[in-house]
Amino acid sequence: MKQTSCAITGHRPRRFPWGYDETDANCIVLKEAMRIQITALTRRGVRHWFSGMAQGADTWAAEIILNLRRKNPALFLHCVLPCMNQADKWPDHARTRYREILRRSDSIEYVSETYHKHCMTDRSRRMVEHAGMLLAVWDGTPQSGTGTAVRYARRLERPVLILDPFSTTQNGKNT
Repeated sequence: MKQTSCAITGHRPRRFPWGYDETDANCIVLKEAMRIQITALTRRGVRHWFSGMAQGADTWAAEIILNLRRKNPALFLHCVLPCMNQADKWPDHARTRYREILRRSDSIEYVSETYHKHCMTDRSRRMVEHAGMLLAVWDGTPQSGTGTAVRYARRLERPVLILDPFSTTQNGKNT
């Protein structure tokens, strides 16, 4: 399955200038860039997708894959979650969105039963180990969960595709 699989990682909304406002033009542009990249990879044979289901890029990618699956039922979404209570403190609308994606996914794997200091890193490592490549929505910040996943994928010699969220948007990087 590694030849036809891709893990997806990316920043949470607080990292972006638009925050949680998905109606912002820059967020819309980024999500379209993600859709284009995911579509291109499916045309190259990627069928199995791994998402850690954090808010932001992980969730957006999962929704893009589920939407593409309407026309291409050969796509599979695998959710690799850090812990069973990942979304417990999220706002109601975010938990509803999360549960709907999980309901429509093909598999769910919990790395840990409960939250602990390393469960997010463990989740990212598990996704990279399962997949043949990594698609990262990453601004290049080394001290981030996404940066950690990118370094791990490179250490395992997995191809890494970087989608810089600020080169795709109108306003550039928020400093």
